[in-house]
This record gives sequence, structure tokens and C-alpha cells, in this order.
Amino acid sequence: MPAIIADIITGIRTGDRRATARAISIVEDARPGKAELIASLFGAGNGAFICGITGPSGAGKSTLVDQLAHHARERDEQLGVICVDPSSPFSGGALLGDRIRLRSIATDPGVFIRSMATRGSRGGLARAAREVITILGATGVDRVIVETVGVGQIELDIAEAADTTVVVLVPESGDGIQAMKAGLMEIGDIFVINKADRDGAAGLRLELESILALRQGRDRQPAVLTTIANRGEGIEELAGAITEHRAWLEASGEGQRRRRRRVAAYVKEIVQETIMERLWDEESIELSLDAELDRIIAGETDPFAVARHIMSSGGLNEDRAGGER
Repeated sequence: MPAIIADIITGIRTGDRRATARAISIVEDARPGKAELIASLFGAGNGAFICGITGPSGAGKSTLVDQLAHHARERDEQLGVICVDPSSPFSGGALLGDRIRLRSIATDPGVFIRSMATRGSRGGLARAAREVITILGATGVDRVIVETVGVGQIELDIAEAADTTVVVLVPESGDGIQAMKAGLMEIGDIFVINKADRDGAAGLRLELESILALRQGRDRQPAVLTTIANRGEGIEELAGAITEHRAWLEASGEGQRRRRRRVAAYVKEIVQETIMERLWDEESIELSLDAELDRIIAGETDPFAVARHIMSSGGLNEDRAGGER
């Protein structure tokens, strides 16, 4: 292990914020030493409670996160906060990656805040976010709050990364609530109607409760709460619901099942990325693809045949390329 990585690991374990920031940068940029870093921290970073906050853009998620974090700090909890924002199409950085939205906790030494860009991730969660969660967990924080960018309902993957997923809606969401049933409606453990001082909040709450009551295969009925985050109203009830859900996860065994699924998904992602990197690292593979493009366009061959050839050249089972035909 490189000495610099060993020093960073030591710093993280002692709560050094500079070492933590350096580690996150290594993970985000996929620099050398990333695998050794995460491997060394994984066990220690796997114990923090992870709360995901998601929902459409404009629902007030950041204000809600700010209030929840402030509530936790009043109880002397140490926190990590990850804000996953849209990527700049030019720099790849986060367009909204600042601490302005988290005013009450931005300078709190008990809170480590990190903005991350999605960098093309379609699920609302940056690809490196799981590893950043591991790093923050290894610093000894009590919980990690992950706020995701608002995206299409069925494309969210926050539920895979979090222990408890909070879906934030606003009264105006009522018009499209039926369209959400296959997406956001499926992943939420707790539903929050924020900006509840607006017209339609009571109606949306009734509609949500009716839809959720019809869902099959759920061991636990999700709570539906109302908040006015910019006034701090409803935060105590939301924090209590999160604590109650956390207790249920542990008592029912569902928490362990979710952790197993999370680790399985992470291992599969590592395998897929490793295969892709090794495959396309071969210059001959790139040249082979380039040579076949005109033939594909001309109808002389097809993408599946070319994919099978490339995978075979890379030492992979060509019969699995594109599935059975």
C-alpha cells in the first residue's frame, strides 16, 4: 500500500477532516490507491446509519436536510452529509455544489458536508457515493445523510444505498401522483409532504395514504408526514419517524437484509467496472470496434456479432454477449 494512502487512512480513523477530504477526492477521481483505501476502511465504515433524502426538484430537500442535521446536532450526533447534484456538461462538477443551502450547519465542526456531481449517473446517485459513504462512516459519524438530485421516478437508486429512504413531495405533486406509483412510491420508507402550508397538502396526504394502503408485499406501512421545512415545522416528527424506522429495521432483520443487498450490488458493480476497464484498455479491442463500425452501418454485420467478437478477444465468454439469439 502506498505510504500516502496509509497516512490518509490513519487520518480518517482519527477524524482528520483534511484526510477525509483527500480520500473523497481520490474516490471521485478514481485515482491510484482507491481500491486499497476503500478495502481498508470498509469494515469500519459499514456501521453508520444511512438516511437517503430524495424527491422531485424544488421539493425543498436541501432545507429539510439542513433542519434534520441541525436537529441531530442538538443531540450531539456527528454527521456526514452528501449532496448529490447535477453535473456541469463542461467541467463534470456539481452545478449546485456549495454549502449555501445548508446554512445552519455549514460551519459546524460536527458535520462533514460534501457535494458530489452525478457525472452521468442516471439513478440520482453519484457512482462514487457508496464509497464516500464508507469513508464518512469510517470517521466515526453516527449517521450519513444523502440528498439526491431530483430525477425521474423509476431511475432512482438511493434505496439501494440507504437504510431508510425519505421521499419528499410538495402539494403540487398531487397531479402526478399516479405516475409515481412505480417509482418513488415503491422506494419510500417515509413520505414527507413539504411546504404543507400550500393548498392541496391535506388532499395529497389522503391520496398518498390511500395508495400506500393498497401496496402489496410490504411488512411495514410507510409513514406519511407534513413539514414546512423553512419554518422548522414537522422536523421533530420526521426525526422521530426516522428513528422509529431504524429501530424496526434492526428488530425485524430487514436492516441486515438491506445491508446484504447493498454489499452484493457493490461487489457486482466492482466486477462490471473491472471487466470494462480491462476490456477497453486493450488498444486492439478499440481498433477492432472501429474497423467494424462501417460494416455494422452497411448491414454486413450487427452489433451483437461484433460484441461477441470483442468479448471473445478479451477472454470473455462470447455466448453471453447480448444474451441468447
